[in-house]
Amino acid sequence: TDSTAAADTSARQASDLVADAFGPGRESPLVIVVDGREVVEAAAAEAGPDADPQQVAAAAQASYGAVVQWAAGQDGVVNAQVAGLNEDGTGALVLVTPATGPDQAATDELLADLRDGQADIEAETGTTLGVTGLTAIQVDTSEQLADALPIYLAVVVGLAFLLLMVVFRSVLVPLTATLGFLLSVLATIGLTVAVFQEGLFGWIDPAPLISFLPVLVIGIVFGLAMDYQVFLVTRIREAHVHGADSREAVLEGFRSNARVVAAAAVIMISVFAAFVLQDDAIIKSMGFALAVAVALDAFVIRMTLIPALMYLMGEKAWWLPRWIDRVLPDVDVEGESLHRDAAPDDEG
Repeated sequence: TDSTAAADTSARQASDLVADAFGPGRESPLVIVVDGREVVEAAAAEAGPDADPQQVAAAAQASYGAVVQWAAGQDGVVNAQVAGLNEDGTGALVLVTPATGPDQAATDELLADLRDGQADIEAETGTTLGVTGLTAIQVDTSEQLADALPIYLAVVVGLAFLLLMVVFRSVLVPLTATLGFLLSVLATIGLTVAVFQEGLFGWIDPAPLISFLPVLVIGIVFGLAMDYQVFLVTRIREAHVHGADSREAVLEGFRSNARVVAAAAVIMISVFAAFVLQDDAIIKSMGFALAVAVALDAFVIRMTLIPALMYLMGEKAWWLPRWIDRVLPDVDVEGESLHRDAAPDDEG
């Protein structure tokens, strides 16, 4: 929200003025939507055909008042009041003002408390409630993204592992590639939190990170990381299948394609780093995270860790169980079959 904008912006200054005058919760109000149709219908049925509209409306108002009292009695609530009614009085909006701001954990706890006690007040008043508002929407969105992230990561990494296993005819090479990506992503998120959320080095005012940043970083950087992996390791495997031993193949492949990976990485780092120069903290954090992720993955993982592991593993790097080899489709990226076909002619 504006309360987490840069201190020198007009939005932040206005937010601070509102918070000072009305409290920090003024920027994170919760809204309870009260559906009182059943209350109105029950009151009308009880009164009979000659029901007094004012009597029916009074029954609905009493239910809305009970909801207000219940909300006002929650810990961390400064004020609760009916903010509006629909035309026929069958619905109401209850505005709940917390004592804390939108970026504080206590506000999230208040939202959870309201929803936990929702069933009891519904049974007591005969109404149906829904707790919403900007803060509630943001919390719900963050929780949905957090719940989906492990599944998203498993699908992306799992499919990439299978595809790399088909291309490289190996188990360990795809495994090191995917695990290396996870290392670079974890390091990137840690650095981004340290700089932008914790205020490391004092570069910017500390502020919460947007909830979809991990999804964005994983989606973009994973594609780039696997591109760099294929650029580098395809040349290593090509040298290996054409006669070089495993360690010579690593050296030859690195000499041939490391410059391609380095050039591609520098280009992407430059593009993403340009976003860090923007004033908006969200854009700045995105650019920083993507630039750091590409730098770590390209230069630390793809061009240092992966060749080193392959060199140490030697021939074991290309180990593939026979039953998996029979099941996997034959994708001859390096032209190994052409080399085998040409071998008899060379001997003759």
